[in-house]
Amino acid sequence: MTVCLFTFVELYSKGLGTLENLLTKGAAFAASQGVSEADMLDWRLIDDMQPLRFQANVVLNFARQWPARAAGLPVPADVPENLDLAGYKAAIADAKAYLAGLKAEQFEGRDQVPITFNLGQFEPTLPAGQWLSSFATTNFYFHLSTAYGILRHKGVPIGKPDLFAGGL
Repeated sequence: MTVCLFTFVELYSKGLGTLENLLTKGAAFAASQGVSEADMLDWRLIDDMQPLRFQANVVLNFARQWPARAAGLPVPADVPENLDLAGYKAAIADAKAYLAGLKAEQFEGRDQVPITFNLGQFEPTLPAGQWLSSFATTNFYFHLSTAYGILRHKGVPIGKPDLFAGGL
């Protein structure tokens, strides 16, 4: 499948804006309920699911790392797992700046370049376009939507428009 890989850069940047909006609204609600930001970041949908902070980390890591892989660039290090709210906001700003520095020509002709990635139980090799358009983007939105779900579950007054807070 041939896709315009560079379009994912803007898509991920908008998703990062949505994540920032969700965290901001979540923190405001938590404060109004006497809940600390640290406790808010540990909120979960259900006990056996990963917390809000994990969801934010995956969104941040996928937003930076998969475009880098697709473009054949060095892969940025993972975002630390123990950030506070200010740290997440700084990481979002850094990720958006990283994405803003990417250029369309870095992605040209890379749709079919094979990338091998270890998924734990297996290590498939797929074309860059397939990794970015299917695997990375599906995971990016799954974890962004899960962050939204966690906050709604806890009573944060957000709605569908908040999923587009980063732009359409």
